[in-house]
Amino acid sequence: MQRVCFQLQVKPELLVEYRERHVAVWPDMLKAIAESGRHNYSLFLRDDGLLIGYYETADDDASQAALEADPRTAAWEKHMAGFFVSLTGRADQNSLRLPEVFNLEHQLLTHQAE
Repeated sequence: MQRVCFQLQVKPELLVEYRERHVAVWPDMLKAIAESGRHNYSLFLRDDGLLIGYYETADDDASQAALEADPRTAAWEKHMAGFFVSLTGRADQNSLRLPEVFNLEHQLLTHQAE
């Protein structure tokens, strides 16, 4: 299972509306995410607009391709596009990916083997 973390920047003046839109994401968009193979998907939003997303998937490239080709995703991302700072194109395809530098379970398993 791959763990994926990404970063976007929400325009500070749109934080309230961004949060409101995520209280009830369109059911079709929820299905598109799940059908793409993403699980344990969460978004975290700081008061200055820093948005951190996290999800797990068996194959991130396949998940990304499925969402990129899905018209449900295109509609949602068009609906949300104006919220992001310095972003051209669709948010899901243009977010900054953050490399994992520490994982507790991995290190615990490594130390158990010693």
